Amino acid sequence: MPDNDIPWQEGTWTHPPHDVVVEDRHLVVTAIEGSDAWRHTAYDFVHDSEHALLAPLMIGEAMEVSFRAPWRGQFDQAGLFVRAGAEHWVKAGVEHADGHLGLGAVVTAVRSDWSIGFVDEWRDADITVRVSRWSDAVIVRARAGAEEWRLVRVAPFASAGAVAAGPFLAAPTRRGLAVRFTRWARGTADAALH
Repeated sequence: MPDNDIPWQEGTWTHPPHDVVVEDRHLVVTAIEGSDAWRHTAYDFVHDSEHALLAPLMIGEAMEVSFRAPWRGQFDQAGLFVRAGAEHWVKAGVEHADGHLGLGAVVTAVRSDWSIGFVDEWRDADITVRVSRWSDAVIVRARAGAEEWRLVRVAPFASAGAVAAGPFLAAPTRRGLAVRFTRWARGTADAALH
């Protein structure tokens, strides 16, 4: 379980957001309209404009991000981003699509894939996404409040180079999405899938 909080200033943005404010030890971030992360699959475009605040994530470590957001716009999204390179990354979290709140992950190795399931009951919750890095995989879990962890994804993820991870948000279709990140922490990776 991550037990070492990461100071917000230790991260580096992949793409600077519209606005960043530290408020009551929380990080309130406003996305730029049109920001997103996706590569090729089904839509035949590449979007590489997400706002991800990244710090190193080593094999054997886990990282958690907790957040709250007003989910109103199509594809409003926030969660945790894991990046090995422009064509090798994972975004895991919550996305508002077609009137529903979905919990899922996009795993990208040159091309993206997307898995998602509805969690409409999480709309006003404090949501936490957790990623554990193994030598050949990432294990994604999430929960709302203090409920039990849900297994979201076991995804192949091997990299000989540096890997970084941290909170992310994107607003593909509107301006004004502001996400309040309440915690960012690092600890020991989960030892088991179940």
